[in-house]
Formats: sequence, C-alpha cells, structure tokens
Amino acid sequence: MIFRIAAIGIIVAVLNQLLIRSGREEQALLTTIAGLVVAMMMIISQISDLFSTVKSTFGL
Repeated sequence: MIFRIAAIGIIVAVLNQLLIRSGREEQALLTTIAGLVVAMMMIISQISDLFSTVKSTFGL
C-alpha cells in the first residue's frame, strides 16, 4: 500500500515537471490534483476496512 502511494507520487512528480517545462502549467496542476485524489481514494478504502474490522471486533 505504501509503495503504491509512493509510486503514484513519483509518477505524478515526473509528469508535473515535464508538463511545467513544456509550458502547460494548468495541466500540471490537474495532474497533481488527480494523483492526490487517487491516493486519497486508496487511503479512504483502507480506513473503511479498518473501521469495519474494529466494529466487528468489538461487536458494535
């Protein structure tokens, strides 16, 4: 999980630098936002699983 998020971060950083150097700042910003959304969706799904596990463990 951590490696997936790190890989997304590296890919987004490289794309961001390439787009900025080619003069496409708006697309670089959108790429960064898209990478952030993807990473947050991965984290939210894991947090949901964590809460489900805690809920079933304590019988809530």
